[in-house]
Amino acid sequence: MSHHISLSAPPRRTRAVVWTGLAVLGVLGAAFVVRRPLMMSAPRCVAGRWHGCWDTFNGVVFLTLVALPLAGLVVCVLARRRRGAGVAAPWRASVAEVGMVYGTVPFVWMTMMPGAGAGVVPGRVSLVPVRDLVTMGPLGIVGNLLVFAALGFFAPMRCAALASVPRVLALGAVCSVLVETAQYVLRLDRVSSVDDVLVNAAGAGLAALMSRRWWRTTAGAPSDQGRPAQASAVDTSAIRRGA
Repeated sequence: MSHHISLSAPPRRTRAVVWTGLAVLGVLGAAFVVRRPLMMSAPRCVAGRWHGCWDTFNGVVFLTLVALPLAGLVVCVLARRRRGAGVAAPWRASVAEVGMVYGTVPFVWMTMMPGAGAGVVPGRVSLVPVRDLVTMGPLGIVGNLLVFAALGFFAPMRCAALASVPRVLALGAVCSVLVETAQYVLRLDRVSSVDDVLVNAAGAGLAALMSRRWWRTTAGAPSDQGRPAQASAVDTSAIRRGA
C-alpha cells in the first residue's frame, strides 16, 4: 500500500506544478496585454497616492499583480505549517484559502469604488431581471462573472460543506446581494441591479464546475475514511466467530 502511494504522489505533484505554472503564465500574459495602462498607474501606486491608484481599475489590477509573489509566499508558509502539524492535503487547503482572498478582494474593491456623484446621487435599484444585461456589454458581463469566480472555484476545495453547485450558487448570490446592498446604503453612485446578482452567482457556479475534480474528493474524504474502520470491524468480528 505504501509503495502504491509513493508512486502516485509524484504525478500529483507534477500536475500541481504544471497547473501553477500555467496560472502564473496566464497572469503574466494578461499583464503583458494591459501593460501600458498598468504602467500609467504604477508611479502613483508606488508613491502611495489614493487618486489614480486605489480608486482606478488599472491601479487595483497593478497592485493585484504586485501582490502575486506575496500570495505565493503565504501559500508556502501555510502549507509547511500544515504539513508539520500532520494535516491532510496541506497544499490544497493553503492554495484554496489564499486563492479565495487574493482572487475576490480586488474585484469586490472595484465594485465598491464610488462614482462621480457618490454621496449626492441617491441610491438606485433595478429589480427587473435581464434588463441590465444589454447595457452591461461583453466586458461588463465578463467582469461580473469574475467577481466571485475565485470564491466559487476555491471554496468547495476548502470546505466540504460547500461541495455542491447549488450551494456555491447560493453563496455567490448572498455575497453579491451584500455588495449590492452596500452600494445602495453607502450611496456610491452605482445601480444595485438584480442582474449583477444573477451574473455574479453564475460566475461562482461556473468556476465551481471547473474545480469539481478537486472538491469532489474533499467532500468524499470523510466517508472514505470511515470505510476502512468499518471493514476492519467486520474482519475482527469474523475472526472472533472463527475462534
